[in-house]
Amino acid sequence: MTYVVTEDCIACKHMDCVEVCPVDCFYEGENFLVIHPDECIDCGVCEPECPVEAIVPDVDGPDLDFWIELNRKYAEVWPNIIAKGTPPENAKEMEGVPNKFRDLFSEKPGEGS
Repeated sequence: MTYVVTEDCIACKHMDCVEVCPVDCFYEGENFLVIHPDECIDCGVCEPECPVEAIVPDVDGPDLDFWIELNRKYAEVWPNIIAKGTPPENAKEMEGVPNKFRDLFSEKPGEGS
């Protein structure tokens, strides 16, 4: 089992999860974070830190194969992030917005740390 970041993170990107990760397995895109599934040690400390509940175990929910592969793909090309940055100014307004992957996802890398 590993943990995976899902659609609810897109355009919210609060980054509270990054600070508690003991193995620094988060990678940063322009408006989304991913977890490298081969680096995650399944400790689960990140899951309760996410204010939008975007982090789930890879066995808990629909469409997880898609999200696992998306996390894997972008963890290979985006920079590692080990410290919490500043969430987008409109993060609160973006919580719960439907179809964020289709309408808002960016393949561009973030800044990392």
